[in-house]
Amino acid sequence: MEHTIKPLFRQGPSIAARVIVLALFSILLMALDQRQSVPDPVRYMLAAVVYPIRLVADFPFKMGNVVSRELSGRRQLMAENERLQAQRLLNEARLQKLDALEEENIRLRQLLDSSYDIGASVLIAPLMRIDLDPYSHLIQIGKGVRDGVFRGQPVLDANGIVGQVDKVGPLSAIVRLTTDPSHAIPVRVNRNGIRSIAVGTGNLRKLKLLNLPNNTDVRVGDLLITSGLGGRFPRGYPVARVASVTTDPGPAFARVLARPTAALDRLQEVLLVKRDQQAVQLASTTDETNSPPGKQPRP
Repeated sequence: MEHTIKPLFRQGPSIAARVIVLALFSILLMALDQRQSVPDPVRYMLAAVVYPIRLVADFPFKMGNVVSRELSGRRQLMAENERLQAQRLLNEARLQKLDALEEENIRLRQLLDSSYDIGASVLIAPLMRIDLDPYSHLIQIGKGVRDGVFRGQPVLDANGIVGQVDKVGPLSAIVRLTTDPSHAIPVRVNRNGIRSIAVGTGNLRKLKLLNLPNNTDVRVGDLLITSGLGGRFPRGYPVARVASVTTDPGPAFARVLARPTAALDRLQEVLLVKRDQQAVQLASTTDETNSPPGKQPRP
């Protein structure tokens, strides 16, 4: 059997004794600190020793706060950036609409100014459709019989004659342009009064004048206006400007081309001249009756 050998003397105080001693020592230090502030140097030294440990212990929390603030700030910046981008797109769309409204306002002002120059009652009609057939220059406008539109009614823009109403419906009408190959309009040279007939060529930028002798006093740049013959178009409306005059000793007549003053390729609104419907229709019937068989110009 093994026998445990007990030491003659204990090697140190018990744990309970140690706790009691430390407690008494702590109470003594607190009393001294409260009454005489004796342990200040000790406290300062301990604070200096413990400070790095506190920094190390607080570092994860501080880094977490910094990262959280950075992420929150980044999310706010991204949200603000998206909001500003959306606002910018909205503002650009509004600016485009304002530009379109400004252009429309300018066009309407030009039309109104033109109507004042005309001195007659007019009706503004919007463009609805364009016929792209090169041999049939027709447009559809958003006014019809309910608005007082009738067949043969003169149609203008801010710069000159556009054409005449060819067909009429209840709410819309078809307008035949001056450049249509089947359209003809009596004109005269504003400079000297020489008369001719301007016929469409199928080209929006060209009209041709018929039956002008080679020695006719017609020059490039001359303004052609409506002569008023036939009663279809009122007298004095601008139609075109002479673009070229070609004379050849062989043919008896000169080849004269003119460019319409109306912006036929950029129409958006037109003016309908409110004339006497019966007089215009009577002029149309007379023109068709007196026209040679197989050819009925539309003056």
